[in-house]
Amino acid sequence: MASLRPRERARLAGVDALRDEELLALLIGSGSRGEQAVDAGRRVLEEFGGDLHALGRSGLLRLEDVRGIGPARAVCIAAAMELGRRRMARPDPPAARVTRSEDIVRRFRSRLIDRAEEEFWALALNRANGALADLRISIGGQSGTVVDPKVVFSKALVVRASALVLVHNHPSGNPRPSEADKRLTRSLVEAGRALDLPVLDHVIIAGMRHFSFADHQLL
Repeated sequence: MASLRPRERARLAGVDALRDEELLALLIGSGSRGEQAVDAGRRVLEEFGGDLHALGRSGLLRLEDVRGIGPARAVCIAAAMELGRRRMARPDPPAARVTRSEDIVRRFRSRLIDRAEEEFWALALNRANGALADLRISIGGQSGTVVDPKVVFSKALVVRASALVLVHNHPSGNPRPSEADKRLTRSLVEAGRALDLPVLDHVIIAGMRHFSFADHQLL
């Protein structure tokens, strides 16, 4: 994966897997003649001693002075830094509380309704059933996807979840759970009990219909 370009690595592993110079390379777009964008990103970092705070404090004219950057790329870098500042300056909105299966459907239907393959997600909740994070676990084919319980709970623990709701789609349009769905749900519920990280529901979204394990008392 080390030989992949930053954009390809970001799509495979997520933007958070990129090094600082690779993130800058995405903003820069391309290096000057005979140079890769990552090399240009590395040179920008070196100009500021590898200090992102110093980079963020620099003005446009200072950025433009870096060889191979110029006005357009300087504006892109400065805009990214400004977005980061604005995010830090604004308080997080209150977490949306999840109290019923319809809350889950409303949150996930738009991203799953037209998917041609199955996707498996977990919604991480805090102790007040407030939504912490939408965790994509796996993507499969039209008839199923492989779900590793270790991946589910490791991702949940990273965001310090207190409970989980499982979500996946049925591209077939039939919301009824398969026997494999039931077995997987039972295994994840049992694992959650052992970890004191309860699974509160498993919602299957199939077009405009859905099925909730909790509503049908199958947990």
